[in-house]
Amino acid sequence: MIISVASGKGGTGKTTVSINLAASLKRPLKLLDCDVEEPNVHLFIKPGELVSRTESTFVPVIDETRCNGCRKCAELCEFNALAVIGEKVLVFPELCHSCEGCQMICPEQAVKDGHRELGTIETGTWNHITLSYGRLRVGEAMSPPLISRVQSIIEPADLVIIDAPPGTSCPAIKAMKVSDFVLLVTEPTPFGLHDLVLTVEAVKKLSIPCGLVINRADIGNEDVYRYARKEGLPILMEIPFSRTIAEIYSQGGLLVDQSPEWRIRFCRLFDSIAETAVLGEVSQ
Repeated sequence: MIISVASGKGGTGKTTVSINLAASLKRPLKLLDCDVEEPNVHLFIKPGELVSRTESTFVPVIDETRCNGCRKCAELCEFNALAVIGEKVLVFPELCHSCEGCQMICPEQAVKDGHRELGTIETGTWNHITLSYGRLRVGEAMSPPLISRVQSIIEPADLVIIDAPPGTSCPAIKAMKVSDFVLLVTEPTPFGLHDLVLTVEAVKKLSIPCGLVINRADIGNEDVYRYARKEGLPILMEIPFSRTIAEIYSQGGLLVDQSPEWRIRFCRLFDSIAETAVLGEVSQ
């Protein structure tokens, strides 16, 4: 099973849910931090040793001795990563989406393999958890390719928890689309509701079962609850607004290590996810 923990906005408590859910389960699992622009799961799940590798992606390099300026590569590229000035082809690596179409269409075989560094991936183990997270290169505009590399360690029999990027743009969709279940973390505020609605609509497009965790559940108003009832979204857990919880988090601690009661609650959350995911598959 692959569970993505997502949210419409940052700061709802997505990482809190991800790390405590993973730590509460006494079985081997993979915890993937796919928020590659600002990964933070490793601040709480601390492997003894991390193995780092640099990831890169294809960008075209033009062999000017072969190129005849036919423009086929530039006409094919939907992202304007190639432009022909006179008989010279200009390459804009930052715009390239690495589809390799330019290389396949070139009649003169003038497009050679080049690369652009995406960032790094760090992998390590902590107790029963294999942690992997990406760190996007400063200046790199596209995070989905690096997210794909983080997810490449997933195998069919794995139990996987993905800490997804916030929002509903390409990085969040890339992280969620491999999932069997999406756990949406929100808060009962106008901002929380606004962004929850957007995320629920995105998850519907992906046809993935989902449920809610409401963080800071005793502040704000009842609008999120009314929306959940209207949409038939199961509320699988509520977390109160608590100074104690905030202090544990701010010190890099795990709630389930500090409280047996919370360990039980997160184990029950996993059971509820498994049950809801099965029901979702049946209904589809």
